Amino acid sequence: MSDNNATKRKPRGGSGRIIGVILVILILLLVCLPDMCFFLSAPQKEALKLFNSTYLGKYLPMRTEGGGFDFMRLVALIIMIAGCWAVYRILMWIMSLVKTGSRRGETLKGMLCNVIRYAVVIFGIIFGLNILGADVLTVIASLGILALIIGFGAQSLIEDIFAGIFILFEGRFYVGDIISVDGFRGTVRSIGIVSTQIADVGGNIRIMNNSDIRVLTNLSDVSSVAVSIVSISYGADLVKAESVVNAVLDRLPEQYPGIFPVKPKYMGVEDLNDSSVDLKVIADVHESNIYNARRIMNRELKLGLDAGGIEIPFPQIVVWQGKQS
Repeated sequence: MSDNNATKRKPRGGSGRIIGVILVILILLLVCLPDMCFFLSAPQKEALKLFNSTYLGKYLPMRTEGGGFDFMRLVALIIMIAGCWAVYRILMWIMSLVKTGSRRGETLKGMLCNVIRYAVVIFGIIFGLNILGADVLTVIASLGILALIIGFGAQSLIEDIFAGIFILFEGRFYVGDIISVDGFRGTVRSIGIVSTQIADVGGNIRIMNNSDIRVLTNLSDVSSVAVSIVSISYGADLVKAESVVNAVLDRLPEQYPGIFPVKPKYMGVEDLNDSSVDLKVIADVHESNIYNARRIMNRELKLGLDAGGIEIPFPQIVVWQGKQS
């Protein structure tokens, strides 16, 4: 993925979450105060009042002793949400100041940021229910059967969480590693509690559940091999062509030190095709440079062979014209 694409990508989801919280508060306010819903008919308002007194009021007693709506609870809820958001932003700012200097450290930092995010949300929900007057323990006990049903349905979620923990502590891969999973090759952008994000060279991002990452290849652990096949015609001088190829390979590490840490190797004649003799060149490079290395070798070999007068064959059409009567 190019740096330009990375800088142009804008963060998403922040404003959406804020709007979602505001909508939840407005819905809660309208349900608790059905008389404010001017767009509802009288029977609909009565239905909301019945729902409020029968269900919502049982767990969220938002009424005062005089029967009025307790606005102070709502104000406290808004202040608590703002406080949780401020604490979360401060913690994320502190985490952004931490420089680990290693892929494992960056992975641990990303995982810790995910844990902080979930912890703040869970704390906000529990504390918010408490502010609204709900007995959290009673609510949890009353929803025990529902929690059991959700637990059975969330087996895959639990499996993703445990898989993420094993990925982290076993060191299968870290943020910044180049891996290949199910034919998708890319750089690990983040490892979360539930999912992992992988970005390929085109900037496409694949989000995979941690439990789905069962068989992978970590291409960052070992050096990769860039291969270049160059063809010459049968009429060309093979010995001279090999001399030109070796001369080109000798200067590549000096011209491109960041791509070629060592001199590429000329492997010899790879194949004798119908109209060409194929010469094979390989180079030990870092996985992130494998495509650039192949393009550079193709270019430099083409320029070197052209300068040496070595013909590179190309498709030709031979037309035979019959005798005219």
